[in-house]
Amino acid sequence: MVGKIIMLGGFVALLGISSIADKPNIVLIMVDDMGYSDIGCYGSEIHTPNIDALAKSGVRFSRFYNGSRCCPTRASLMTGLHSHLTGIGHMTESPNVIKNNAGEEVPNYQGFMNRECVTIAEALKPAGYATLMAGKWHLGQNNQDRWPLQRGFEKFYGCIAGATRFFHPEEPRQMTSGNETDTEMKSTTDRPFYTTDAFTDHAIRFIQEEQQGQDRPFFLYLAYTAPHWPHQAHEQDIDKYRGKYMIGWDKLREQRYQRQIELGLIDPKWALSPRAEKVPAWDTLTAAKQKEMDLRMAVYAAMIDRVDQNVGKLMKALDGQGKAENTLVLFLSDNGACAEGAVLGRGKIMNPEKRNQEHANNYGEAWANASSTPFRLYKHYTHEGGAATPFLMHWPARIQPVEQWYEAPTQLIDIMPTLLELADADYPNNFHGNTIHPLRGVSLAPAFDGVPISRSAPMFSEHENNAFIMDGKWKLVGRGVAEPAGPNKERWELYDLEADRTELNNLAGSQPGRVANMAKAWKAWADEDKVYPKPASKKKKKK
Repeated sequence: MVGKIIMLGGFVALLGISSIADKPNIVLIMVDDMGYSDIGCYGSEIHTPNIDALAKSGVRFSRFYNGSRCCPTRASLMTGLHSHLTGIGHMTESPNVIKNNAGEEVPNYQGFMNRECVTIAEALKPAGYATLMAGKWHLGQNNQDRWPLQRGFEKFYGCIAGATRFFHPEEPRQMTSGNETDTEMKSTTDRPFYTTDAFTDHAIRFIQEEQQGQDRPFFLYLAYTAPHWPHQAHEQDIDKYRGKYMIGWDKLREQRYQRQIELGLIDPKWALSPRAEKVPAWDTLTAAKQKEMDLRMAVYAAMIDRVDQNVGKLMKALDGQGKAENTLVLFLSDNGACAEGAVLGRGKIMNPEKRNQEHANNYGEAWANASSTPFRLYKHYTHEGGAATPFLMHWPARIQPVEQWYEAPTQLIDIMPTLLELADADYPNNFHGNTIHPLRGVSLAPAFDGVPISRSAPMFSEHENNAFIMDGKWKLVGRGVAEPAGPNKERWELYDLEADRTELNNLAGSQPGRVANMAKAWKAWADEDKVYPKPASKKKKKK
């Protein structure tokens, strides 16, 4: 067997996996642009009982890190590699191709997954798994050879490109079924079409169809587009939250922070980060503006509420089929809260009675700051607010409820080796004639028993010149640090996350030696993975 994951024999023996029938089903759920504090089990007031129930009876991770942005996260999640090695060093397709200092195009930024990596689906399929996907792909769209069915999935329903409208998706971000464009856009039920509902309906149908066949174990990748903008939700879901946010973002952040402390997620010694500099105090807004901002947040909350309803529907379907007990469920977000657009939101506020009135409306930096509680910064950045995500694993047949949070630093590249280990699957050195990059992560299986994982190297990240290296309690992080000529040491920030998880006390000035050593290690990783960040934009001189 080629490329077998370390620890495989002992752990699989412990599970008693001796045949395909014993292998766990795997459901990997990812939401889009959801902040660290946006579900109940991570401190939110948003009603998420189904996700919370999975967390309560599973393992909750307090320090899990994504790729800070949509496409890089999806590439790492699917392959177990840092996104640059997959061909998605930035985002998908041109004009996202980035050139190196010699003016040459860099394959690591070609904008679609290359053939020097394998997806989870491509690795699990030979191990006897049905491979199913519903939701957002966003890993290459211009040619069909980059689509899910050509990268290991047997069934697919969703959007190939990025996020889309929720009620009436439009070209070029319409729905696709398999390799065919779905022009009717119907749910599998009699409900009005809404992407979150439709993705779940098709996922359940795929599982039911599989049960009628060979009854193989299945891998389902369910990638919701919610709560990515445009912020659009069912009227009845919005109504649950209208008026709840008239307390404003300052009070909401305080309330979430206190709940996080009560949950044991946040150490009281970690101070709540201050309100973002550009965000006004709630009390300075006019009454009309407060009412508008309340609605913006209510729509956002409703989108997460609807995700939770669908998670509940999926789990009920699995239970009804007798599959819930031996199904591993993973849940996470692709990046931190989204502050794209104006501070107080962009686009005319959606009239819930006129669906899709505005296709680009969102809730703005003010509410994103609350979603990031207790951290600062957002999607795009590698500070905690942009890269830390809720992450949980639920598997009744193996994982017993644990009250304590799993606090070891973990990240996306650890998911692939974990799933391959549990599925008793091989990771190939060569696939369809192509040499495959070796896995970079470690298995998270020890977390099932609260045992620390063994990681031999620091954790790394980079997106749009934003970067971090994390080694134990130390995190070196910065914005604009990854210049093509090498790391700009003056832009690095150093934090002791044991004492200061909210990154408020920059120790770079007092520990230059540590900064230099960690920056050097980051640069070595960046060179190995061929990280060529785009040059900082040059401001035009005023005439």
